[in-house]
Amino acid sequence: MTIQTSEKVRGSARALLAPLALALMLAGCGTASKPSTSGPMKTGGGYYKVGNPYQIGGIWYYPREDEKYDSTGIASWYGPQFHGKQTANGEIFDQNAMTAAHPTLPMPTIARVTNLENGRSVIVRVNDRGPFAAGREIDMSKRAAEELGFMTKGTAKVRVQFIGRAPLDGGIGDGRAVAETFIAPKVETPPDERRANAAPLMSVAAVSTSQLAAPVGAASAPPQNIMPASAPTAPSDAAMQPVRDDASLTRQVPVSGAGNIYVQAGSFQNLQNAEAVRQHLTGLGQVEIQTTMVDGTQFYRVRLGPLSDVPAADSSLQSVLQRGHNGARIVID
Repeated sequence: MTIQTSEKVRGSARALLAPLALALMLAGCGTASKPSTSGPMKTGGGYYKVGNPYQIGGIWYYPREDEKYDSTGIASWYGPQFHGKQTANGEIFDQNAMTAAHPTLPMPTIARVTNLENGRSVIVRVNDRGPFAAGREIDMSKRAAEELGFMTKGTAKVRVQFIGRAPLDGGIGDGRAVAETFIAPKVETPPDERRANAAPLMSVAAVSTSQLAAPVGAASAPPQNIMPASAPTAPSDAAMQPVRDDASLTRQVPVSGAGNIYVQAGSFQNLQNAEAVRQHLTGLGQVEIQTTMVDGTQFYRVRLGPLSDVPAADSSLQSVLQRGHNGARIVID
């Protein structure tokens, strides 16, 4: 399988592909050569694929099946340059279909992507690898970016939730992912935080113990031992209707704000380790340690921010990566 090594601009997203150094690895975002076609695209026809860990631009990606995958970040989009080309699992990329590319989710799978800036929420078929620009969570097809309302802008703060496997013959199967109403549950802590080192804790200063806000639009119970916030207002029937008749998978969900952007350098059970990372990032801006509970265990997240916008987050992420924290990522809280 061939890896494309040139950089590309995905529409107005201006997200750059890092050089792809490994041969015989998964193709990214429709990188295999196939003639474009202007007619209707064949749906499905690929194969189920998880893939092995791979490294691009110094960053390791670990594809895996994860039924609890639930993450926030920045979405970009791709379209004309890859229309009609082969995806990483052997399907044909159609910029007018509701599909997406993701660095680690299996293919093909179904995912829900919610634009945290305007409340639009869609179901997509993940059938490609990408984006490989540091700091990007998912690459939407041109159509999906239109439905989410960020194609012209180029990027958006989003939440990505795994739903299940998609049928190999195309589409989203029996529609398990398409609820009549949708209110996002609280974001689950990523598996890497559940596997954090459980060394003895040491008492250090500069730790914020304030509650981490649930993602906007969430309607779940507050974390254990924390005073609950005001109960969310139930959405009206009108708020749950499709955005337009020919986009039946697009829903308008309640959101109260776009959320703050952070660069998360790491998450630790060991407070001493978190403090060491915080001190190592001194000089890059406001860096603090935020606490959260996962299955009754306390974790310490080292975060830089909040940051003003996506370009500022991209710049801060590069600075954190340059200091050796290759697991750093952009998150929305």
